[in-house]
Amino acid sequence: MGKTEIEQFLTYLAVKKRVSPTTQNQAFSAILFLYRDVLGIDMSSWNIQALRARERRRIPTVLTKEEVFKIIDELSGIYKLIVQMMYGCGLRMQEALNLRIKDVDFDYNKVYIWDSKSLTDRTVPLPQTLKHDLKEQVLKVQELHKQDLEAGYGSVYMPYALERKYPKAKFETKWQFLFPMRKVAKDPRSDVIRRHHVHPKTLGRNIKMAAIRAKINKRVSSHIFRHSYATHLLQNGIDIRSIQELLGHKSVETTMIYTHVVAELNNGKVMSPLDM
Repeated sequence: MGKTEIEQFLTYLAVKKRVSPTTQNQAFSAILFLYRDVLGIDMSSWNIQALRARERRRIPTVLTKEEVFKIIDELSGIYKLIVQMMYGCGLRMQEALNLRIKDVDFDYNKVYIWDSKSLTDRTVPLPQTLKHDLKEQVLKVQELHKQDLEAGYGSVYMPYALERKYPKAKFETKWQFLFPMRKVAKDPRSDVIRRHHVHPKTLGRNIKMAAIRAKINKRVSSHIFRHSYATHLLQNGIDIRSIQELLGHKSVETTMIYTHVVAELNNGKVMSPLDM
């Protein structure tokens, strides 16, 4: 194919197939790789101009405060505490699961989030209503870790090069995951038997089942609690810049989507002609 045929193909994907922008970009990248690395053809001067797929703007689904608590009430044990942390701190699922004992500061009432999606570390306020339950959870992890050490296990996965830099740290209690699995398992990265955090699929399954039991007729996933956290803060008068920092967004434009959500929710003054 030449320049014209490639442009026609990419335009066909956007117009006829109605693919997403990411799918169209992936197809274009595949063609570039084929020509450059397989066929040895230089396309740098071709200046491919195709009709771009439209970026679909989606407004996130949010729960009311009542719906959040209905789902939480249908959860129990460690899964309930994780969801409370996700909603109470606006955490992504992986951020909540990656929490370690050292990341919760009970004296300064802070939760530290390291290695987030935005590659920027941040702190969020510790919900006071969870303080007692979190302290109880720390005690449980400490007892569990003691049992693992006695059984000849007790190491935990250390991020990046920390295991080489601090070889004994993986056995320390403060580095243990705050929400560990019930059983130890073989780590596929190192074949070491150790205790990892709760599996994301297990948590996701528990959330979906709780939403069904609570009779919430919305698409409920783990991320909906983060959306709800931001929306409820905005409704309570917290400024958008503060919410941006709490969520760890690089750009305020990402956070601005929640202003549209609140605007939609506040549209109650606009009545349907059927109700007039």
